[in-house]
Amino acid sequence: MSTKDFVEKDYYKVLGVPKDATDAEVKKAYRKLAREFHPDANKGDARAEERFKEISEANDVLGDPKKRKEYDEARALFGNGGFRAGPGGAGGNFNFDLGDLFGGAPGGGQTAGAGGFGGGGIGDVFGGLFNRGGGGTRVQPRRGQDIESEVTLSFTEAVDGATVPLRMSSQAPCKACSGTGDKNGTPRVCPTCVGTGQVSRGTGGGFSLTDPCVDCKGRGLIAQDPCEVCKGSGRAKSARTMQVRIPAGVLDGQRIRLRGKGSPGERGGPAGDLYVVVHVDAHPVFGRKGDNLTVTVPVTFAEAALGGEVKVPTLGGPPVTLKLPAGTPNGRTMRARGKGAVRKDGTRGDLLVTVEVSVPTDLGAEAQEALEAYRKATAGEDPRAELFQAAKGA
Repeated sequence: MSTKDFVEKDYYKVLGVPKDATDAEVKKAYRKLAREFHPDANKGDARAEERFKEISEANDVLGDPKKRKEYDEARALFGNGGFRAGPGGAGGNFNFDLGDLFGGAPGGGQTAGAGGFGGGGIGDVFGGLFNRGGGGTRVQPRRGQDIESEVTLSFTEAVDGATVPLRMSSQAPCKACSGTGDKNGTPRVCPTCVGTGQVSRGTGGGFSLTDPCVDCKGRGLIAQDPCEVCKGSGRAKSARTMQVRIPAGVLDGQRIRLRGKGSPGERGGPAGDLYVVVHVDAHPVFGRKGDNLTVTVPVTFAEAALGGEVKVPTLGGPPVTLKLPAGTPNGRTMRARGKGAVRKDGTRGDLLVTVEVSVPTDLGAEAQEALEAYRKATAGEDPRAELFQAAKGA
């Protein structure tokens, strides 16, 4: 895990336990949440998978007494990612020993003058949090870049979910030099940043900030004989095709995150993430409102006036029959339950059926005669009477 995650993430909140929870309470909370969000119990649910990873990460720290102690001490010192001044106040000088907590040089305490950390930045202090022992030059692992791609699905694929091939171009370790950047595979450690890939700069008041090293471009290594393929960067363009599972019920414009599917890391660093923006083609018959599908069904005047049964198509399934009540007005919406899009919990939304009374443009003689008779039979009715009355009273 990164230093930033270690300080800023509230693992107690993730597990839903107080900061003074016992080891048994932590274990009990983890087991309960792990069962609830385990991928086997939430197949196809990307959010549940993400939650399970957060729960596991929190348990890795809080379930280990040693890591938990370091975590509590680090957050007490750098609560919410910011430095907390001690008795000396914002401008006072005070000393404290970080050697035991952060694996500093034995026998020597760290001195922070004027609220700072001497010549080093916060990144220097946390450098050995999970790698005690210190000493020697360590070339830091480097996380791979995030990648963003797009995919277009049919309406049906978006509702039911689909596995689609995605061809991506990203930066990967150069094959010619095995990712070293050096033609002979023997790069040297950058003398400027001493292999860390970062340099500290003072901001005044005793504080320092870290920036990527300009000389090695953040790699921590400098090629003695630069590789001709990657020009010493150690990275080269790589094209690959990946089978990506798009979960059921995805919406048009939704951005899906796939952890660890981005560019490979360097020197044992984790891979970046893949972000997929989904576009969904329109359907000639069905529409969508959240988890519900929509469809407009034409009915005859006789069906709307007298009532009856009408067949309604469903997406990818057999038609359903809906009972139309007598006197159904144009635009009325009825519901066919469980015939909509797949929800995150595996259930389905509904199919919303809107009735549209169809007016014939070409009547036969018999139908025209029947309608003339109907008009005479209802000659005393004025459906616009209330409209005009309301207009006068307004």
